[in-house]
Order: sequence, then structure tokens, then C-alpha cells
Amino acid sequence: MKAVRIHGFDAIPVLEEIADPVARPGRTLVRMEAATVGHIDRTVWRGSFLRHPPLPYTPGVEAAGVVMASERYAVGQRVWLRGSGLGTLFDGTWCEQIDAPDEALGLLPDAVPMALGAAFFSPTTSAWVALHEVARLQAGEQVLVTGASGAVGSLVMQLARDAGCTVTAVNPDAAPPPAASADLLIDTVGGDVLAKVLPSVRPGGRAVLVGYTAGPTLQLDIAHFLQRDVALLPLNMFRREAAGRAAAPELLARLADGRLHLDVQPFAFADAAHALEWIAQRGHRGRAVLVPRL
Repeated sequence: MKAVRIHGFDAIPVLEEIADPVARPGRTLVRMEAATVGHIDRTVWRGSFLRHPPLPYTPGVEAAGVVMASERYAVGQRVWLRGSGLGTLFDGTWCEQIDAPDEALGLLPDAVPMALGAAFFSPTTSAWVALHEVARLQAGEQVLVTGASGAVGSLVMQLARDAGCTVTAVNPDAAPPPAASADLLIDTVGGDVLAKVLPSVRPGGRAVLVGYTAGPTLQLDIAHFLQRDVALLPLNMFRREAAGRAAAPELLARLADGRLHLDVQPFAFADAAHALEWIAQRGHRGRAVLVPRL
């Protein structure tokens, strides 16, 4: 089968032939129809992740496809895949046939296209968990969102509005942040952007830290911060994956009937390097997805 392989950290991905996987107990073989290229994949590829598969390896932590062989799932079942070591502890999803632990799979409704099924889990569950599990969002609250054009930010905007909140997208580069009146800030970019927007949260409010594409560090005037009394709450989806999986069926239902929208940018299987570059560009919209037949 064909698979994208990484032979050295930060090396150009190579599409090559490798042996087909063999069915094993506790694992499911899936014919890949779409595989997401995400920031975790990029971090592992660069050698910056806390753990990684032995080199050479096949990247990819998310995908969607059709079951080929399994003790748990029916052959022909449409599924999405995420986590359980895919692309971080062992070979991932950027291959024609995915060998995945049974627990990495979820059922994909017929109404959800494969590309969307591959891309949905990380941004939709991150947005949902950030709002409902970490921030404990209440109807009627004032919510600010940074990086609202990105996948997670756009979904935060949609979900917060659906929950009865007033939501404002903030671009500190275009205009001064609003006065300190927001109950909640969902920050998806970090760095200097977070530092600029944080004073817009009212005393006693909350800020959920989701991402750091604008930089991994934050400088605070501690005396001023203590007076502001704003709670800084990190989102760690590895710790909260169970909450994300519990929310997945509802989020898929909303995607299927149009209550939620997520942009997807398809790339040819051989264009993995281009996709890795694309997701690193600030301001890109949606999620990159590799498809075997474009």
C-alpha cells in the first residue's frame, strides 16, 4: 500500500510503498478515505512533541474511512479515527490502510462527508470542551474569541451563539481590544495577542487558553494581574479526550444538519508537504485533509 513516511524530523514527507497491515485482535483495519493534517502532526514531524513514533513513521492522528477487518466493527462501516497513539506512539493515518486500536474509532453518520468526518474531531470537541467543560459557559454571557477565522475559533463562535451568548471576534492588530466587559475569553492564538486581549475580561472573569500559534509565551504584570482577578484556564484535550468523545455524536449531528459549519481544504495524497506548510500560514481557514483520490 501507499503511505506518507517521515525519515527524519523536519524532513520532506515521502510517499512510498510499504507492506499492507495484518489484522490483529483489538485492532481494526480501515480503508482511508480522508486523513487530516493538523498542528499535532506538524509538531510531531518537527520533533517537538513530547513523544513520537520511531523513525521512519507514518504521520496522522485523525482520519475517516471504511472498515476492512475488525472484531468489533462491521465490515463496510463508515468510521472516524482519532487518538489512542495514532501518529504519536506508532504509525498514523496518512496511508491507504490504517491499522488502528479499536478504541480509536467512532461511527460516522452517512450524512457527514468523509473529509469532514476526518477533520471534525479536534476543532469541534476542543471548542465544545473549552466552552462547556472548562469555562462552564452560561447563557447570556459576553464572550470574546481570538483567532475567530480559524477552525477552532469559528466553531467557538457558533457554539457560544447557540448557547445564547453574545460573541465578539477580536483582532487586536486591526482595532484596540474592547473595554473590560467580557465574562469569558476563548483565546486560540496565545502570545502577544493574548497579552493584548486579556485586559478586556472583567474582574472575576475567565480566559480559556486553547492554542499558541502567535507564540508560546505570555508576559504578565503580576501585580496588575492579581488585581484583575481573571482565571487563566488551560485546555488540555489529551486529559479531556473522554469529554470530547462523549460530545462527538451531538457535534456530528449538528454538522450533518447544518447547525455547525467547518471549512475543509482537500490536498492530494502526494501533497502532504504542501499541506504542512499551509496549516502553518497565519489566517488560513479550515482544516487540511489528505484524500487518496482528488
